[in-house]
Amino acid sequence: MKQILVVGAGSVGGFFGAHLAKSNPNVSFLLRPRTLAAVRQNGLTVRSAGGTFTVWPPAASDPRELPQPDLIILGVKAYDLDEVMAQIERVMTARTVILTLQNGIDTEDRLIARLKRDCVVGGVAFIYSKIAEPGVIDHYKKGAVAIGELMGHESERVLAIRDLFTSAGIPCQLSKDIRRSKWEKMCWNCVFNPITVLVDDRVAKALEHPEMMRVIHQIVDEITAVAAAVKVPLPPNMPERVVKATQEIRDIHTSMYDDWKTGRRTEIDYLNGYIVRLGRELGIPTPVNEALTAMIKTITEKEQSGPGVVRIDGAVVQPVSLDRAAMQQLPAEHHVEDVGTVMPGMAGRAIKVKGLLDVPALTLDADHVTFHSLDGNYAATLTLQQARDFGLLLYELNGEPLPDGKGGPFRLITPGLGDLCANVKGVGRIEVRVGSGKDTRPTAEERTHC
Repeated sequence: MKQILVVGAGSVGGFFGAHLAKSNPNVSFLLRPRTLAAVRQNGLTVRSAGGTFTVWPPAASDPRELPQPDLIILGVKAYDLDEVMAQIERVMTARTVILTLQNGIDTEDRLIARLKRDCVVGGVAFIYSKIAEPGVIDHYKKGAVAIGELMGHESERVLAIRDLFTSAGIPCQLSKDIRRSKWEKMCWNCVFNPITVLVDDRVAKALEHPEMMRVIHQIVDEITAVAAAVKVPLPPNMPERVVKATQEIRDIHTSMYDDWKTGRRTEIDYLNGYIVRLGRELGIPTPVNEALTAMIKTITEKEQSGPGVVRIDGAVVQPVSLDRAAMQQLPAEHHVEDVGTVMPGMAGRAIKVKGLLDVPALTLDADHVTFHSLDGNYAATLTLQQARDFGLLLYELNGEPLPDGKGGPFRLITPGLGDLCANVKGVGRIEVRVGSGKDTRPTAEERTHC
């Protein structure tokens, strides 16, 4: 295995890849453009308590610009796997081996299903490090890997990979049951990754409260039941093992916590969310993991925006966003099933603006409402009373989202408002105001009909 391609230079790929590159000129990196620019300008730096070093490896955002790899080390997030594979498939040969260092337990199976050949070696990373900035990794604790063939045998390629790591000073353990090793780490990940987000604190916060021990047991017991159903038996004292293994790293935040705090996407769907999905397929209840998945998504996922969502903000206590599904759930009295009954010549289902404005708490002095198109080019401002009395937001046609060609996905109409009629296509924002606001409607002299 002469040519090595490390995919990603984050807290995992950056640390291990930099150590490999320090003594091996045949290590190259596939990087996103922002990280690539930083590495080309400043090198790839690892800062540890034991010292700091910088390497200047070959790097690119297109794998075809790099030497054809014999070994590919995946150091990217689990949710980036499909995007990355679409890139590296173009440079793989029949001899190329892939080593996985992702959280979760289905990466290997996803790769094999896609590539349809035996080219995957499983891996588990044990490390506490963070991305300080693109191209700079701060390393705090640990820094070892476990690797193994999925069938458990000791192959020449596994021995060769071990030698690559050990020659770079990286502890590398051969696992005779790498699937079990990944499930054991999954237990830890599914406990402390979401809990540190929920308590907004370090791992120690969970360990300090006796009540949390029972929750940890429940989380791990659910995972153990699912693992057993797929013929990966875990020790009966797995919850105790998880807690014991955590005592020496009580002060850390988890990768999920760091991702949340820096605005990055979390891997919840590949941790607790995966347990929930697999449990459903197998008929095994996983209520605690399901609750954790739902809470983490609620906390960490950004508010919806863009086409298909209307945001109500401005003179409100708290902005809210609604999509078509949310509008459908509003009380029946706010819906007009056929706008043709109030506006001949038009068709579709609408929601009364009054119903929408009832969702957020308006400030006491609010007196106007401005309806903005998503592209920002058009707007209409009505008094608050006009908006409540006459405003309709057309959002559905024949049971489907209102098409763009009809002014969708949301279109303001105001039947009954006479010469003051307002019609804004592609509404993306409803701004509650104190005083009048933007209005691109024709003047009163220019208006002839609605």
